[in-house]
Amino acid sequence: MTGTLITVAPTGAESSKAAVPALPVTLDELVVTAKECEALGAAIIHVHIRDDQARPTLDQGRLRATVAALKQSTDLIVQLSSGGAVTDPEEARLAVLDAGPEMASCTMGTVNFGDDVFLNRWDFIVDLHARMQDRGIVPEYEIFDLGQLATLQRLLARHGLPVGGHVHVDLVMGVPGGMPGTPDALVACTSAIRDLPDGTTFSATGIGRSTIPVMLASLSAGGHLRVGMEDTVTYAKGRPVESNMQLVARAVGFAQLAQRPPITPAEARRMLGVPA
Repeated sequence: MTGTLITVAPTGAESSKAAVPALPVTLDELVVTAKECEALGAAIIHVHIRDDQARPTLDQGRLRATVAALKQSTDLIVQLSSGGAVTDPEEARLAVLDAGPEMASCTMGTVNFGDDVFLNRWDFIVDLHARMQDRGIVPEYEIFDLGQLATLQRLLARHGLPVGGHVHVDLVMGVPGGMPGTPDALVACTSAIRDLPDGTTFSATGIGRSTIPVMLASLSAGGHLRVGMEDTVTYAKGRPVESNMQLVARAVGFAQLAQRPPITPAEARRMLGVPA
């Protein structure tokens, strides 16, 4: 790849506003964050939303308003999380697609998530994949462990390619219970990715202290980057993240050092097969 796709995941469902005051949880805060990160070089925004008490929610009205506001205010590809919080029921997670995003996440298996369990049954994965095919929504297949790449291979063989025909995965690395956030683990994943359809691309996400090793390993292996306060709230040891813009700026700097500058949202749409 000659350029780098940068995704920003600004909020997530794990950190609380009380513990992380810089976390964008209101719609206005999210829009401001999106504009700032797009100006720096982000092409995708991976979205979780919060309610009036800053708690994670999958409220349909809020999801629709968020998608509309981000589309109106930016050119970023709006990618909704179908994972929500680990406690969200399957029906609510499937209903995320009703909000009309261009992309949505599709996690390829169940994983221990710290002290919790992030449940993704095979039938649920198939249903989510099929609904995205029907609605013209491009999936990002989220991979928390190596075996989930084999699950993706099985899914595509049995149920067909996603809309647009392009397969893109995000390696989520460093979650307690999932694969470690190490260069060795990323190399193992890239070997398995070769068994997926030709042209498959990948991004990598390093949770917490694995952020920088994963970014460097992904760039060196021809991959792309996802950064944001969903994944880390510490910029360096003893130094809290001040904003998502700070994390995107660092990713952009690394991409430029690798002579793979950030691609634009329009270029990302063409690469990923996102419908016009």
